[in-house]
Amino acid sequence: MNSTLVTFPSGRISGRSELVGVVPVGDRHGLVVAETPFHPLDHTWPDQPADRGTVGGTPVIDCVTGAQSATGETFLGADIPVRRGDEGWRWLVVHVTGEAPPPLGTEVELEVDAAHRAALSAGHTACHLAALALNAALAGRWRKEATLDRLGHPDFDQAAITSSRIVEGGSVDVYRLGKSLRKKGFSAEGLDTGAVAGEVNDRLKTWVAADAPVRIDAPGPELTARRTWRCELPEGEAAIPCGGTHVARTGELGRVQVSLTLDEATLTMHTTCG
Repeated sequence: MNSTLVTFPSGRISGRSELVGVVPVGDRHGLVVAETPFHPLDHTWPDQPADRGTVGGTPVIDCVTGAQSATGETFLGADIPVRRGDEGWRWLVVHVTGEAPPPLGTEVELEVDAAHRAALSAGHTACHLAALALNAALAGRWRKEATLDRLGHPDFDQAAITSSRIVEGGSVDVYRLGKSLRKKGFSAEGLDTGAVAGEVNDRLKTWVAADAPVRIDAPGPELTARRTWRCELPEGEAAIPCGGTHVARTGELGRVQVSLTLDEATLTMHTTCG
């Protein structure tokens, strides 16, 4: 097995699988199964927190990405020394528990906390919609040609983002408006955050009302598969590379709103839904 197989991209929150490995995590135990519905914290872009739940009835304290070398040494999270999906490494979902694991080969039930997953999925979908709406609202501030998003607007989100954090029912995204962005042709001079937020919120209201379908495209079931979020919005199909979980339709989000704050060369967007 070169990769744990994952079912969370299709929305699964339960499953049954064989315990194929146990790795030490301090004084705790990292359980590895052949297939899991758990979404782990991604070590390369840790925007969505890990799922909660149980494995074999035992509470999962944490769920992280692991990489195991050809010699059997396992690295977790930020300690992984290679790029995601590098050949010669096994890529694992590691379910961290505080209790002694059952014997290898045991089949265990895996149950994800459905309410927590649903809240994070809503927050993640709202985050992507807000980013696309922000791109549209800031499109007139570009003085040079820029890479476009799938809706045809300059992709401010990808050009300027420094961090993104998904929370239950929302997200916090931080953008850097520094010299490198100015060189790319973006002007933040006289930016009216209230007016921009108003335009973003108007567009979000339309997209939620459209009840647009959302899906995750995955080329395979492996943890390392390059997945893509897609949403059939009125302006066309939006697509963003994404390893997280999402709702099935924009109408599930309820009211989606953003607020923007500008502090020197940093723009922060808070998104909420529900």
